[in-house]
Amino acid sequence: MKIEYDKEVDAAYIYIDSPIKDGDIKKTIELNENIILDFNEENKLVGIEILEASKVLNKEVLKTG
Repeated sequence: MKIEYDKEVDAAYIYIDSPIKDGDIKKTIELNENIILDFNEENKLVGIEILEASKVLNKEVLKTG
């Protein structure tokens, strides 16, 4: 698992399956306005995008990203 954090847009991406190559994501589900799930062709969760990440994630987690 790998976490990337972009301070400028306050968004984090959690890679469950890393690396994700172009075309690997076959389905995206928006759980709510701030959490988006990405799945591959086998419907396996490969990544999670979290918008407004600083409001919901621990600051220590964001530092590692």
